[in-house]
Amino acid sequence: MFSVTVRDHIMIAHSFRGEVFGPAQRLHGATFLVDATFRRETLDDDNIVVDMGLASQELGAVVAELNYRNLDNEPDFAGVNTSTEFLAKVIADRLADRIHKGALGEGARGISALSVTLHESHIAWASYERAL
Repeated sequence: MFSVTVRDHIMIAHSFRGEVFGPAQRLHGATFLVDATFRRETLDDDNIVVDMGLASQELGAVVAELNYRNLDNEPDFAGVNTSTEFLAKVIADRLADRIHKGALGEGARGISALSVTLHESHIAWASYERAL
């Protein structure tokens, strides 16, 4: 399996509901390093997994939709605990939509899986992986 990973970052604010979250129930900020990994069984006709420039551009566009936002105020996330795991899925699903629409080029249609990892710190991160 071949893979290519591109990286960006986001800064958000949010709060959680539920005793399990302790002090994180209060509004707080989070900065995430975001890795998007694209996987495929064979390389495309150009011998690449995906155009890294396009992949970086599209990841940047997806995270820009979340960057510098209080997610508690975003209608898409009303009543949702926007955990690190949940946000990894949101980003992966939005990237998958862009792949299906051709935003990463025709060669990207051969991508078989996509994984997004949000690094909350140097000692904690969460990922979501999906098939395409």
